[in-house]
Amino acid sequence: MTRAIKTNQDLLPETPWRNVFYDDFWGTLLTHSGSHKSYRPLCTLSFRLNYALAGLEPWGYHLVNVCLHGIVTGLFTTMCRPLLGGGPWSLVAGLLFAAHPVHTEAVAGVVGRADVGAGLFFLLSLLCYSHHCALRWRGPRSGRAWLWLLGSVLAAAGAMLWKEQGVTVLGVSAVYDLFIFHRFQLPQLYRKNAPLLISLSLLAGSGVGLLAARVYWMGNKPPNFSNSDNPAADSPHLLTRTLTFLHLPAANFWLLLCPDRLSFDWSMDALPLLRTFADWRNFQSLAFYAGLLFLVWYGLRGSPIVEKREANGKSHVTNGKSLTNGHCHHLHTDLGSPGEPGPTKNGTQNGTAKVHHNAPWDSLPPTGNLLMFSLALLTLPFLPATNLLFYVGFVVAERVLYIPSMGFCMLVTVGLRSLYVAVRSRRHRTLLLCSTVGLVLLYGAKTALRNRDWQSEETLYRSGIRVNPAKAWGNLGNVLKNQGKMAEAEGAYRNALHFRGNMADMLYNLLAITEGVGWDSLLNHILVFGPSAAYLNTGIILTSQGDVEEAKRTFLTCSQIPDENLKDPHAHKSSVTSCLYNLGKLLHEQGQQEEALVVYKEAVQKMPRQFAPQSLFNMMGEAYMRLNRLDEAGHWYKESLNAKPDHIPAHLTYGKLLSILVGYTAEAEQYFLKAIQLDPTKGNCYMHYGQFLLEQSRPGEAAVMAERAAELDSGEFDVVFNAAHMLRQASLNEKAEKYYFHAAALRPDYPAALMNLGAILHLNGKLQEAEAKYLRALQLRPDDLITQSNLRKLWNIMERQGLRPAAS
Repeated sequence: MTRAIKTNQDLLPETPWRNVFYDDFWGTLLTHSGSHKSYRPLCTLSFRLNYALAGLEPWGYHLVNVCLHGIVTGLFTTMCRPLLGGGPWSLVAGLLFAAHPVHTEAVAGVVGRADVGAGLFFLLSLLCYSHHCALRWRGPRSGRAWLWLLGSVLAAAGAMLWKEQGVTVLGVSAVYDLFIFHRFQLPQLYRKNAPLLISLSLLAGSGVGLLAARVYWMGNKPPNFSNSDNPAADSPHLLTRTLTFLHLPAANFWLLLCPDRLSFDWSMDALPLLRTFADWRNFQSLAFYAGLLFLVWYGLRGSPIVEKREANGKSHVTNGKSLTNGHCHHLHTDLGSPGEPGPTKNGTQNGTAKVHHNAPWDSLPPTGNLLMFSLALLTLPFLPATNLLFYVGFVVAERVLYIPSMGFCMLVTVGLRSLYVAVRSRRHRTLLLCSTVGLVLLYGAKTALRNRDWQSEETLYRSGIRVNPAKAWGNLGNVLKNQGKMAEAEGAYRNALHFRGNMADMLYNLLAITEGVGWDSLLNHILVFGPSAAYLNTGIILTSQGDVEEAKRTFLTCSQIPDENLKDPHAHKSSVTSCLYNLGKLLHEQGQQEEALVVYKEAVQKMPRQFAPQSLFNMMGEAYMRLNRLDEAGHWYKESLNAKPDHIPAHLTYGKLLSILVGYTAEAEQYFLKAIQLDPTKGNCYMHYGQFLLEQSRPGEAAVMAERAAELDSGEFDVVFNAAHMLRQASLNEKAEKYYFHAAALRPDYPAALMNLGAILHLNGKLQEAEAKYLRALQLRPDDLITQSNLRKLWNIMERQGLRPAAS
């Protein structure tokens, strides 16, 4: 969801809406070398509408997904009614589709909307084509028939603009025309039918045209995928690629048949490669293709038993019921030229193009024809995911099965209905109906349980551990780290590296929470994952270790990395901007303000639209403040507040700037108070406000702020140390002593803390304790003149009081 919504600049109101037609699903320009080439502008527009209405509130996105799934289910049931009958069987197909657990990712996962939206337009296109067939039957002068065909093609284009596989509806429509409307079987394929040939030619031409436009629009180049996305595609061995790709349809079909083992991600080694003929999974593949070929043969040839029953009138299925009245109007036998005017009741022809009694829609399709349509609905939408036409960026993806599952649900229903017709015993039929109800309930229960896995990131990643442990443990580690559960996060990262040891991003995350232990290992893997992110993280760790010069070189290197052929160029640009920001901060802290400003300005030029710039703008204001260029400082402080009105550091720094300007004291105080209001638990806000109060000669109020700051941020040295300073300036020496002691405890080897603690003890008459602190400060910094001067004054006092100095 992060790349498609949270960091997708095409969702932002300030981004021209036309950009969605030039960018991929993730907001990257289609012609960019690192683009995923997933062109789904209608889906992106729906996300943009969600964003305009409710920002990033998740409920709005989920509500739209659920509503779309409900509409698709209704359309699917509507489509099944003339195929399976208006009785219970079309309802069974609809319920199976509504409750199938494999849909959970497409409906509960926000980015799965691409599949659900494509399914909606897929069915609209198919229904439009069925109307075209019905009207075309009335004769070649029925112009409305071709308008419905145009509507079908436009809906197919809409399906493709929701997700690429939507265009396969044109192939499914052709199968519908042949096997459902005309009800062809092998002996009938040679009959001439001009309207049919025209329709099929238009479907084929439309499909070629849409695909050509799609390829041209994405720059005539295929996308590039990493090894972890599709390991089989990256394998150098033809046998491995062949066996694995042949097995993938069988593995996907098993998910439809038995959706027990589901996962949010099937990349990496979730489905191990098939390397030899001895792999037992090859038998699964053989069984799948043997079953598929048998069903195709059965569909083309027809069922001898059922067809014989239908022919002699012993049993006929219509609207889900078994009729034994001896009448059969299942299928007219003379297909002839359906586009020509049919006979009237008395058998004569006229030019009125009236529908005769043997029109195809007067009866339900034979089982064999319905079987062929179900197989087409199952296989054709899945064809783009097989890697046979081009490599795709996944091994298995449950969301991709959303549209093919329509064919699966229809196939299961056709089988159940055939069994119902074949068995004669009432008890057996009751048992079959109970089993059907049980299957629907079982799917529904599994879907309810699977929805619980999608309630949060943590539950989702935990649910994927048994399928893809490396990816699941790694993502879970990130979630736990963000929750502050460092020990659990460390364990998760170690588990991820146990299953896949070359994940440098996981190695970095582990090192980041273990304070750099094993640092050399990260440097050896630094280019395994996104280079800019690696250099950024490396620079941050070097900074924390005190190696400032090496950190500066690392950040500089990061800023010069180009974005060609990167999977996520927007993330790369964000990392480059962050590297420049951190480099500027290091220069700022070293007093090189002019150099820092040059770096900050480069960061502003390079930052992507989705980058949060408030901290960068605030630091630019700080640099101008140090150079005493107050107007420019004020400009960037205000830019920071415009970017994020609740950015606390900008309130504090802008308040500090206003406090030194003549006539702006009251306004400055409002900014300090606003910072405290934004986060009353942040001691740093009280500390800055206290310093402002001291400058305004309000020491009593300043002392209150100082104590409050030290209580809230008792573990922050700077806050406690400054609080002690303010209390001392307010002449509250006893309280100042308390917090100087606390600050020295936080940094026991920091000379300034020890010297100031010695000074307050000196003032409070605790001369021997003061002497000990001064001496310890001089051990750490022997050349400190202030400490030396204070110590000499202390010894003079001690001599006058008859106390013996410890150094004597």
